[in-house]
Amino acid sequence: MIVGPRRRAAGVPRPIAPEAPGLTLQRDGITSLETLKAATMACRECPIGEHATQSVIGEGNPKARLMLVGEQPGDQEDLQGHPFIGPAGKLLARALEAAGIPSEETFVSNAVKHFKFELRGKRRIHKSPTQREAAACLHWLEDEIALVQPTALVALGATAARSLLHRAVPVLANRGQWLPREDGRQVLVTLHPSALLRITEGREEAFDAFVADLRQARRTLQGR
Repeated sequence: MIVGPRRRAAGVPRPIAPEAPGLTLQRDGITSLETLKAATMACRECPIGEHATQSVIGEGNPKARLMLVGEQPGDQEDLQGHPFIGPAGKLLARALEAAGIPSEETFVSNAVKHFKFELRGKRRIHKSPTQREAAACLHWLEDEIALVQPTALVALGATAARSLLHRAVPVLANRGQWLPREDGRQVLVTLHPSALLRITEGREEAFDAFVADLRQARRTLQGR
């Protein structure tokens, strides 16, 4: 029997069961991406959701073999309700194309489902989620993985790597490497594309290195 999620205090992580994904879905009362969207829209388990315009869950091929996970939605994602549509998303799309990974064969999402920001005048400036906020959102990410059932995942940045692997992962020391999850899936660790946007010198070289990381994930689509 599917049951609805229990009320929990803000910042208290809901239990997850990566080794038994159906259990996490059952605990959250999730049966589809549509119910996941509705549940995250109402989520107030951390303070971020109260101030965001809406939740932003993943999009793409709902049965993709490759799932890419970033940190959180940005300003435009929050306003429009779609992941990776801002500058970082455009760079990611260019990198996927360069790596030979068709976008229609991927599913892209974020570890945190709401946009965290601080106001500077009228501008909303991205602010990284805390570990506690990311932990509170982890069960939604595990729901998403359970629904899509990807063969492998790509962690774009430190927040995504921590959420997918359930431990701190030094990105620069592990980039380009496959690391195992508890459920047996492999996670490819690399930078978040927004990190490339902040580079002022050597951006093309950094982009090429990012593409080289992603090219390893192409083998997932080839069934290797």
